[in-house]
Amino acid sequence: MNTPEWLKPVALGVVIGAAAASTLGFSWGGWVTGGSAAKMANALSHDKVIAALVPVCVDLSRIDTERAAKLAKIRETSAYQRRNALMGTGWATIPGSDTADRDLAQACLAALEPDLS
Repeated sequence: MNTPEWLKPVALGVVIGAAAASTLGFSWGGWVTGGSAAKMANALSHDKVIAALVPVCVDLSRIDTERAAKLAKIRETSAYQRRNALMGTGWATIPGSDTADRDLAQACLAALEPDLS
């Protein structure tokens, strides 16, 4: 079979161009794989759910009859243990769940920080 002389350089250019476009697209263009996109979407949705539940946590703290004692206990706890102390109050337990959520407790602690000072 006779192939034209110009076919080899064109094919080589197409292959090199595709490799260059892929490299530039994934490194600088912001392209991501499906797995990376799913991880980013899950992280974003988790953050949004936690942000939506912070008012619930704050409201649970406001209606708690033992609020002053629990806040005093949280104040007495060292800074790196405050999240665990807040989890022990039950305020960071998502309605319908049996256990407290660590991320919700951290966000709730940040929202209650003016109350703690």
